[in-house]
Amino acid sequence: MSDEITPLVDQLAAVSVVEKAQFSDRVLIRSILGRPDGGAGLAGQKVRIGGWVKTGREQGKGAFAFLEVNDGSCPANLQVMVDSSVSDLPKLVATGTCVTVDGCLKTPPEGTKQKIELRVEKVIHVGTVDTATYPIPKTKLTLERLREVLHLRSRTNTISAVARIRNALAFATHSFFQEHSFLYIHTPIITTSDCEGAGEMFQVTTLINDAEKLEKDLIKNPPPTEKDIEAAKLIVKEKGEALAQLKAAKASKEDIAASVAELKEAKESLARVEERSRLEPGLPKKDGKIDYSKDFFGRQAFLTVSGQLQVETYACALSNVYTFGPTFRAENSHTSRHLAEFWMVEPEIAFADLQDDMNCAEAYVKYMCNWLLEKCNDDMELMKKNYDKGCIDRLNLVASTPFGRVTYTEAIEILEKAVAEGKQFENNVEWGIDLASEHERFLTEDVFKKPLIVYNYPKGIKAFYMRLNDDEKTVAAMDVLVPKVGELIGGSQREERYDVIKQRIEDMGLPIEPYEWYLDLRRYGTVKHCGFGLGFERMILFATGIDNIRDVIPFPRYPGKADL
Repeated sequence: MSDEITPLVDQLAAVSVVEKAQFSDRVLIRSILGRPDGGAGLAGQKVRIGGWVKTGREQGKGAFAFLEVNDGSCPANLQVMVDSSVSDLPKLVATGTCVTVDGCLKTPPEGTKQKIELRVEKVIHVGTVDTATYPIPKTKLTLERLREVLHLRSRTNTISAVARIRNALAFATHSFFQEHSFLYIHTPIITTSDCEGAGEMFQVTTLINDAEKLEKDLIKNPPPTEKDIEAAKLIVKEKGEALAQLKAAKASKEDIAASVAELKEAKESLARVEERSRLEPGLPKKDGKIDYSKDFFGRQAFLTVSGQLQVETYACALSNVYTFGPTFRAENSHTSRHLAEFWMVEPEIAFADLQDDMNCAEAYVKYMCNWLLEKCNDDMELMKKNYDKGCIDRLNLVASTPFGRVTYTEAIEILEKAVAEGKQFENNVEWGIDLASEHERFLTEDVFKKPLIVYNYPKGIKAFYMRLNDDEKTVAAMDVLVPKVGELIGGSQREERYDVIKQRIEDMGLPIEPYEWYLDLRRYGTVKHCGFGLGFERMILFATGIDNIRDVIPFPRYPGKADL
């Protein structure tokens, strides 16, 4: 090779050097296979990779084996070839085996689908698998079956792709709000406020544990009897008389001090005996009701159903804020759209009204759709192939199409007209109903054929904090409806008028005391503000086309299930 050509070859090699993963001595499979050339330009490079065997097969009468290895960095598997002289092949080929290997990237023979493969030179680590008991075979399992092995289901193509899509949407969420000068606020998971007023909340209490401990203690160490109390009282009496005698005899200060100490100890012992005698098994009661003043927080507490009320306190000081965290509903529902624990994205905007709220919600949803199209194309292709052929088209539609907007009243009129023309719904259509999923999907998929925002809902079906409109029949609420899922976002302009919101709380039969702090936001420097909540798992359902919400959250919680 001439001296002129050598520098050019060196430059090309430098451009094609594959980077190691940070904080590890291996190379991510994504950095090999995710290149525009599929990794072909890396032929000749030596790398270390680690991952789990998706499939393995011995060939050439046991002379060598091919492994399809995946490390979770991308949906694609790297083909790895191992010679029998390098390692014991039967230990490597079982699905689920973990391997770390050093080798050289080679161009495979023509006619194969791979652009690059790894020829192993040294096996660094093998995490073997008992094939008789390993619950994730190389054949495809149903998503329902995978829920029974939550700790291993992330090794499957579908669940690992969902995890990457979920991660991308979380990143997109923070990126969107940070780009628009929103502050991320951590709102409490334990709360004493019921945001929705529905009462379907998980209670947080130590009373049951305390009661169980007390019951065991009383069985092991029975409470004092009347005889025990009388004996303790007698000791106090005797110690008191002894002290009186010492004082009468003008005993030394030391003797009197010692006697006083003995009397004090006897009285404290009596108090402990009397207190223990009053202990009873079961929950503490007061006036026939559970005495929550004895609970950990000194009052009833719950897992939050929403961070909205709390994040409003920061919106009324810092203007634009958002919270993104877990929320909980103790709703005994087994539908494919409900979880007991799920994640919500809840922005709150000060100095803004319902129109601003709708504009923000539309921009946010479009931003997430574009993010997936740009950064998760390979995972979305997997979803398109295996679950929903229209998922990528749906993302493109939502990302590029202005959302429709109609009032609730107009939406009801459209539905009533459809019923009059022969359309049948399981749920009746009339003004005042809460739109069912079938109504929402009909509007988006059949009538408008695009995302739709419905606003100005009847006040009777919406929460107390939504701003009452001038007609006094509707509130400034809005829902973003999308194809496939129906309602994706629910939001509103908040009621900033003190007298109006106080009356709304009373009209809904809610106690005022737990919301006094919330009313303070209206008493002191009230401001027009609005916000919304996006069910994060619903966004993933919309994006992927997967049918059941239990399959788009890493560890689903629903009635009867809280594994791991």
